[in-house]
Amino acid sequence: MSSKNQYYISRNYKFSKNAASKPKMDCETILEKNGFKNLGFKQSNHPSSALGAIISFFGITKGLFLLPRNSVFCMQYPLSKFFGYITSIVLIKKCKLIIIIHDVKYLMGKSKDLKGEMVKFNKADFIIVHNESMKNWFQENGCTAELVRLELFDYIHASEKHASLNKPYDVVFAGGLGKEKSEFLYSMDKLNPSNYTLKLYGNGFNVADVEQEDSILNYQGVFSPDEVIDKIEGSFGLIWNGNALNECSGDFGKYLLYNNPHKTSLYLLCGLPVIVWKKAAIAKFIEKELIGITLNSLDELDALLANLKTEDYAIMISNVEKIKAKVASGHYLTQAIKKVVEMV
Repeated sequence: MSSKNQYYISRNYKFSKNAASKPKMDCETILEKNGFKNLGFKQSNHPSSALGAIISFFGITKGLFLLPRNSVFCMQYPLSKFFGYITSIVLIKKCKLIIIIHDVKYLMGKSKDLKGEMVKFNKADFIIVHNESMKNWFQENGCTAELVRLELFDYIHASEKHASLNKPYDVVFAGGLGKEKSEFLYSMDKLNPSNYTLKLYGNGFNVADVEQEDSILNYQGVFSPDEVIDKIEGSFGLIWNGNALNECSGDFGKYLLYNNPHKTSLYLLCGLPVIVWKKAAIAKFIEKELIGITLNSLDELDALLANLKTEDYAIMISNVEKIKAKVASGHYLTQAIKKVVEMV
């Protein structure tokens, strides 16, 4: 099928300091590079939700009106307000529907309605899922679409950043720092590590919850998705969720069994090897590419870092550089989209 026949519709992405919109905006850039045409308005970033919704509605309406019959249409999920509207028109126009998954609400614990969400997914002909674990979950729960794995989120940004090697190691943690998502942070001091400190980037940090005077937690501030890359300095990036140190617990922790956290790509873009829970879905990728450390519990981290040989760290760094180039250029989504287009 020629690329003349491939479309998507851009919309308003509310600009915020957290990285929520960055992956979706990057996906549109990569779709464009791969011959998909935007039928809606140009991508916009109005901070007002009400205005954003109006712009999105009219842009989507215009795009659906212009969408040719029997073409290929790609959309991103979740898209709560407009999902039914878009998919019904795509169906009426007998187009092939591709969905790129960012988050699955049921797996995140944000929805109890597994059946309802699967009904939505089954409107698609092709779905780009994060990884093998997520692919298996979709199949086990009755998904009828063809499933293609992404492997890793891209993060479009020219980055000259490299890891900086300090002893004790600077372990970077970026993301929501509030108790809901990252309660474990506030018990890290109990581990009394001597081989690393934690540098925190993000919103929701509560100094009052830090009990120790000489805490290993160093709060660095909150920055936009593009700024944060220039601010991050460290030797590793940590991916961990929940309230426990010995596992990733709670809804956010369990979600790691299936999703590819976008912060993996942020860390790699900064040149940082990744430290992650061994059971996380992304751990297999980290191990396969030799770009970090996987562990069962955070109380293993101090000893692992104490015994890390300089040459092993150097190998990780050079492997990170290879993956970083791919992430920055949109390699992973390009690969997945090409696979889907061949199947169409």
